[in-house]
Amino acid sequence: MKTILYLTDLYYEAQGRNYYEEDLFLTSKLKPHFNILIGHPHQAIPYLKLADLVVFRNTGPVIGFPEYFQKFLSAVKGQNILTFNSFDGKGDVQGKLYLLELTRLGYPVIPTVKELNEIERLGEPDKYILKIWNGGDSIGMETLDKKELLSSGTGGKLIQPYIDFEYEVSFFYLNDEFQYALYAPDKKKRWELTEYEPAPGDLKFAEKFIEWNDIERGITRVDACRLKDDSLLLVELEDLNPFLSLDLLSEKKRESFVENLIKALKHSE
Repeated sequence: MKTILYLTDLYYEAQGRNYYEEDLFLTSKLKPHFNILIGHPHQAIPYLKLADLVVFRNTGPVIGFPEYFQKFLSAVKGQNILTFNSFDGKGDVQGKLYLLELTRLGYPVIPTVKELNEIERLGEPDKYILKIWNGGDSIGMETLDKKELLSSGTGGKLIQPYIDFEYEVSFFYLNDEFQYALYAPDKKKRWELTEYEPAPGDLKFAEKFIEWNDIERGITRVDACRLKDDSLLLVELEDLNPFLSLDLLSEKKRESFVENLIKALKHSE
């Protein structure tokens, strides 16, 4: 029986989500199949060699412990530790600079620039969104009009146009295989989600980013917004520790995901 070091911050407070509930549920489902050690992400390094596999789950944004996270990554690489997710993705695991690359490559993503002299590439929106390149959970996000932006500068943040979308939708993948989708019918209540049945075009959209990212193993969440013309734009590609919102799924879909996760963890090597 494999031993899993399951890393999570059970006391992390996230808006609209209870991390600890999801982790307690998942570890209870994994327990019959694995030896489970639950560890805090800030104290993981001494225990890496105790496990066959390190599962990096609801740890909160790594901006909260950047130095330790870099030491953790170095230890994982140096000791050849198997992790789930693997840390070879190009999305949020590396910060949000990938939004610049995807913009340059012409992917269907909310256009993103870094310098003030580039904002003409964003059209003429009423407002702009500024995001920390290595942030998460909306930490440090600002909404400014053009005058405010030009007078205050970016502070090193990424710049996006403020988009009046219809709703947000998330597509969840496990080892590149689609699992389920959730959406927020009321865009003002981002975390009041319900199940979503994606159309073939929706999955074609999401899979563009799964293929581009090419992560070796793990769970990836493709977050998008639906525009008024029915098209989709990528908001973010979460390939580090995406919250899964399992409590919002039907029992059938939730159990199916858990079964697939158990299989994926057993076959990770």
